[in-house]
Amino acid sequence: MVKNKWGIEVKPHTICAIDASTNSLAFSLFAGEDLGAVGKINFEGSNTYEKVMDAGQKVKAFFDYYGGFEAIVIEHTVFMNSPKTAADLALVQGAILGSAGQSGTKVIGKVSPITWQIFMGNGKISKDEQLLIRSQNPGKSESYYKAHERMLRKERTIKFINTIYDRTITDNDVADACGIGHWAVRNWGKAIGLDK
Repeated sequence: MVKNKWGIEVKPHTICAIDASTNSLAFSLFAGEDLGAVGKINFEGSNTYEKVMDAGQKVKAFFDYYGGFEAIVIEHTVFMNSPKTAADLALVQGAILGSAGQSGTKVIGKVSPITWQIFMGNGKISKDEQLLIRSQNPGKSESYYKAHERMLRKERTIKFINTIYDRTITDNDVADACGIGHWAVRNWGKAIGLDK
């Protein structure tokens, strides 16, 4: 936590919100509650370890370009369906956080995906919505329906961010980074584990 001149912990003024995957880092920069620069850094390599090394180098250059950040908030790694994907993502996040530390970042916050999504009113698809999707697309596989639900939620996040911040973001990952930041600047104590 950042401290003021009296030693009292305060919310940092600048926060870099990160949505990381095994292939990229999407970011959004917030100054107070104002959304600034957004973007995406793609990682290259023929295997996970090459991508992790590329991530470390590119992210360090990104942090250095901005002179480091007071604080970072990152979407917490969650186990989905694939242990390999969860492990690979943890490696990438380690490279990202190592680069952050080398650039002088002292405070790291985290949030689970469902927490920031619910905060924006974009929780899990309701039973009625699931039934509507299935009635509009009969005879499809379960994986088709799950993918359709996921895209519907991604579109809602994009619409929310573009409406609230008067943007024209089209990339799902960048919109997610903005959603993470939107939550963090309003829930910083929770992001760093002070508020329950």
